Amino acid sequence: MKTEGTKLNNDDENLYPCVFNGQDRSKFEQFKADSNFLANPLVSELKNGSNNFSNDAVQLLKFHGSYQQDNRENRQKGSDKDWQMMLRLRSPAGYIPAPLFIALDELSNRLGNKTLRATTRQAFQMHGIKKENLQEVINKIITSMGSTLAACGDINRNVMAPAAPYRNDGYPAARELAHGIADLLTPVAAENTYLELWADGNLSYKISYSKKIKNVRKSQLKQGVFSGNSKEPLYGETYLPRKFKCAVTVPGDNSVDLLTHDIGLVVFTKKNGDIKGCNVYVGGGMGRMHNSDTTFARTADLLGYVRKSDIFDLVQSILALQRDYGNRKLRKNARMKYLLHMKGIQWFKKTLTSKYFKNKIEEPYPEPPAKLKDYLGWNKQSKGLWFVGIPLMSGRLSGVTKEKIRYLVEKFQLEIRLTPNQDLLLCNIGNYQRSSIKKELMEIGIEAPPSDISIARHAIACPALPLCGLAITEAERFLPRVIKRIETQLKSLEIKKPILLRMTGCPNGCARPYMAELALVGSGANQYQLWLGGSPDLQRLAKPFLQKIHIDHLEETLKPLFINWRDTNHTKSFGDYIFSLNDQTVMKLLSESSTAP
Repeated sequence: MKTEGTKLNNDDENLYPCVFNGQDRSKFEQFKADSNFLANPLVSELKNGSNNFSNDAVQLLKFHGSYQQDNRENRQKGSDKDWQMMLRLRSPAGYIPAPLFIALDELSNRLGNKTLRATTRQAFQMHGIKKENLQEVINKIITSMGSTLAACGDINRNVMAPAAPYRNDGYPAARELAHGIADLLTPVAAENTYLELWADGNLSYKISYSKKIKNVRKSQLKQGVFSGNSKEPLYGETYLPRKFKCAVTVPGDNSVDLLTHDIGLVVFTKKNGDIKGCNVYVGGGMGRMHNSDTTFARTADLLGYVRKSDIFDLVQSILALQRDYGNRKLRKNARMKYLLHMKGIQWFKKTLTSKYFKNKIEEPYPEPPAKLKDYLGWNKQSKGLWFVGIPLMSGRLSGVTKEKIRYLVEKFQLEIRLTPNQDLLLCNIGNYQRSSIKKELMEIGIEAPPSDISIARHAIACPALPLCGLAITEAERFLPRVIKRIETQLKSLEIKKPILLRMTGCPNGCARPYMAELALVGSGANQYQLWLGGSPDLQRLAKPFLQKIHIDHLEETLKPLFINWRDTNHTKSFGDYIFSLNDQTVMKLLSESSTAP
């Protein structure tokens, strides 16, 4: 599904830079340019008394971290929709300090739907916020050490890194680099707009940059990286063609699903923990559309290795290349993965080094096999400190679990780190606190991590119905039942191996289903595409084998595959077993089910 790229003619070479410079802009690109750096029409609509935002304002809200939604289950003929806002935070490496979590808990209880949701990008989402309360909620987040700026929209999103707060093996360097990239790629003018709108114009809440980041940001005014707009030197007045995602990790740790990002960095460190350099991957992405062969999931290409001194320069250079060459005429093909698919990694590298990045990209360092790590249960953080990983089904934090986490965070002043697997880590637990916290967690049924053969351990799902406007069918609400049904079936067949399961309510890919061993992707009411063959450590794309199966027929559909897996290749993981077969064999086995057409 990933190709080197199509052959270009001479006219193609400069197509997208012309689009970026304003010639032949799409309507949406012109709208961004006319917004005065993401301000209008939000400024006026926040004051107009309406219970919902116009479509234009909704598009800008995404850059500020919010989506407008309506609860479909509350729709009534002749009545207005149940309008509400979803709000997503920016929290590099999943870091949530105690004061911020306490504020989020209070806000969600008072002005939201009383839940928080850990996302697959290591951030909290809040749901159920009314328009008239949005300013109060964002203001409180800002004054509590948090931000929602650039959590959504055509801009660099939350930067990921392994959540585990280890203090060795490169983990501190990876977390620090993730925070540095987040700061480096923060928009200048948009941050001013953000604070004007949500912090009463108090610019003292602007991000405080390190000396290193300040120096690199100055280079955004230099030829190549410079957008041509001094107020927004890196992004320009139209920002990026589509969203942009970055992740950082250490060799061997694939908790961040590295190959699904626009930029993935693997950090190599010296014995003292200082960074030596990074392997760099480019061009991954999950989003696609049904019935559209021109949209697809793609894993990233390995670009090469860069030394420590060049990492930040390279990151902003790659973003600038996508800014200039990304497709601004057709949004469904605007992600950087399509640029890599069309033009290839060699063109990308040549263009990058000739126009944007003047330093050397070296041959990549060898890496150990990557593993999907989740850090659940009790783990040694450092001498005298522990952290505990708490599983959350689809990231949803609610009820007694939410109350207990709030109590523990407040009493012991613990920090939280969210994982890409939508779980929660309670960190900085002292030796003397461990027994008390363990007892408190046992009171709500949290004693040990799920079994290694539990599908629930790594299964994730998007929110889908009833709030997501893109959802075709259920995901989060169906996931617990789907897990139970598959586990029951495997038990009856005497199969004692886990399966990496992901489920989404539409093809947009928010739960990264296309990397799973088994994925259900919404394609109709209670109907799903069946994707099979990803790897348990997230190194390979799955393939679609059935366009529509009804959720009620899941066991019957999968049974022939499971039996053949058990009887022929049970030593392999399920995904590796599927990968070992040709597509015709898989389809033949699927056709043996009693539900086959």
